Amino acid sequence: MSALNYRHLYYFWVVAKEGGMARAARRLDIAIQTISSQVRELEKSLGHQLLKPEGRGLTLTEAGEAAYARAEEIFQIGQRIPREVTDAATGTAVRLSIGLSDGLSKLAAHALLDPVLQSPGLRLLCHEGEFDHLMADLALHRLDLVLTGQGAPVNANLRLSSQWLASSPVCWYGARQRVSPATCATFPACLNTLPVLLPTRDAPVRAALERWFDDHDLVPEVVGEFEDSALMSVFAARGLGIFPVSALGAEDLSLMPGLALLGETDVKEDIHAIFSHRTRHHPLVKKVLDRAESAVS
Repeated sequence: MSALNYRHLYYFWVVAKEGGMARAARRLDIAIQTISSQVRELEKSLGHQLLKPEGRGLTLTEAGEAAYARAEEIFQIGQRIPREVTDAATGTAVRLSIGLSDGLSKLAAHALLDPVLQSPGLRLLCHEGEFDHLMADLALHRLDLVLTGQGAPVNANLRLSSQWLASSPVCWYGARQRVSPATCATFPACLNTLPVLLPTRDAPVRAALERWFDDHDLVPEVVGEFEDSALMSVFAARGLGIFPVSALGAEDLSLMPGLALLGETDVKEDIHAIFSHRTRHHPLVKKVLDRAESAVS
């Protein structure tokens, strides 16, 4: 196979995004014949048809889907290069791209990122998603660091490492009208009589909470399930129910007026940082990891 011609790939990418040769030609301001010939050359070099007619436009073949997925990665990265080069040359910005796994306490994640939040020129990008998708993005260097409730997967191809950051006890909070001194005095039995909000089953801490319920003969009425702990705190503050949050993230609840502590449990929420061999040396990733190490030592 001959070396890939990235101009041909770019024309194909635009045609796929626009859904047809004519629309791609208008976007690029070049002749349809030019685009058509370039895409045919790409198909010839790859040995497979990438586009096929559908109605008045074009659609991707299975081979085209695979080519388009890689082209999307390549050209999205390419679009970031001018800005990142300028930032590096001028020293005006330090970019940190963080992935937060579904179910992780976002309030706790904020507390763990505190060492870098005041960095001069910080440009913070936060992404939330499923664990496997975040691992793929980390391996492809789209992310610098992932915070999650579990360690790195055992997969030599991904070349990822992890570091335990914190283990924080889980506390229960609720709107002040629900959290009276009398209610606190009967904790945790009072959870049988209060509406309860919980993290979704994607969260590692959910299973620990359910074991804790069994150990204390609790059968709470669950009125809501949330992937985002910050969103859960908003609904709790409005009186929907009582909710659990790690003590590490509870400091941020001061930003949510009207919440009061009901009680603390022996359930722990563990948080791990996962990084690639390359991003381990990112100055802000290093600051997060070093801060956690110093807190333990």
